[in-house]
Amino acid sequence: MKLEKRSGGGPTEPMENSEPTGKKPVVVYIMVLFIAAFLLMAWSFASHQKSNTEALGRLQSSVSTMQEVQKLQDQTFSLQKELAESKSQLEELKDETAAQQFAIENLEKQNEAMQRLYMLQQQYSAGDYEACQQIIAAFEEENYAEALPRLSDGSVTRPEDRYRQLKAAVEAYGAEEAFNTQGDANENP
Repeated sequence: MKLEKRSGGGPTEPMENSEPTGKKPVVVYIMVLFIAAFLLMAWSFASHQKSNTEALGRLQSSVSTMQEVQKLQDQTFSLQKELAESKSQLEELKDETAAQQFAIENLEKQNEAMQRLYMLQQQYSAGDYEACQQIIAAFEEENYAEALPRLSDGSVTRPEDRYRQLKAAVEAYGAEEAFNTQGDANENP
């Protein structure tokens, strides 16, 4: 009714375009904003996806590097274990070598003692008591008496016993010789 009054009181004809023209630009503006927001979200998603892919690649690279480091550590541990075992074996071989060297030295000394005992026996059999005394002196000086073998099969006198017998016989001869020399000195003043 107000409309009727304003237009002059007559019937009014509706306008051809009855839609309000002020609402159309707001809808377009809202649609542009939604499209822009959607495009920004799509762009943001794409850049996040790209950065995630790069981060995943770096992470996989780090994992690969860590696996290689772990393998190297395992190899190092294995090599250290082998080195320790080798050192242990080396020490055992050194000990074994030292024991064998000691045995060789003992056998060499035993051989030398047996040769000296043989020479003593030969000189005693020949009646060269001065040579026997020199051999006994060298025998005592070099401590060959301890190097003589202690075992015997029972059919032969043990070398250690034979040495003592020869030494006692030579000393007895030396004492007798000294006594005879002293007796001769007393008779020829």
